[in-house]
Amino acid sequence: MLKVSHVKKCFKKLAVLKDISLENQAGELVHISGVNGCGKYTLFKIIVGLLKADSGEIHTDKDDYLGALIENPGFIEYETAWDNLIFLGHFNYRFQPEKTRDLLKAFDLDPDNPQSVGNYSVGMRQKLGITQAVMEEQNIILLDEPTRGIDKEGVDQFVNLMKDLRSENKTVIVASHDEIPGLVYDRRLRMKDGILLAEE
Repeated sequence: MLKVSHVKKCFKKLAVLKDISLENQAGELVHISGVNGCGKYTLFKIIVGLLKADSGEIHTDKDDYLGALIENPGFIEYETAWDNLIFLGHFNYRFQPEKTRDLLKAFDLDPDNPQSVGNYSVGMRQKLGITQAVMEEQNIILLDEPTRGIDKEGVDQFVNLMKDLRSENKTVIVASHDEIPGLVYDRRLRMKDGILLAEE
């Protein structure tokens, strides 16, 4: 379970997050909408520990394992997609080769492609970023603008993946300013001026 309690964050005198609280249950698919710069990116960075909140708490259960795609996915440009994923997977010793190969194939990415990631299109890199966020059985997954640069077929593939994750009782939070066609959420929230609001 992910629980965000009264999180605040300022940059100099600008309050980016104002007393944010959020609680998510297993198997819940949540959408956070909002214009660029509204605080979604900052909230995600705080949740995964890349940024420290000025106040408030982030709580996860001891068995929770977070996966995230935040902003533009970063990879070793001269390595292949497969070598990049192996490298990332070895940090936590949870890499599952067969599962990861299946995830890549579901996005029409060839695990054996000798092409370096530096030559990938924006959409291909985005698919690779989504794959690394879910390939190690992460049960809390944060996805920031996940369909950026992905074509219609890729969006359909992404929607199918989200359905699979929900059926596996995994918590997913998707942040985007655009609607993702075909994706049905359990809950919709909106970030505006650093405040998280429930959408009617």
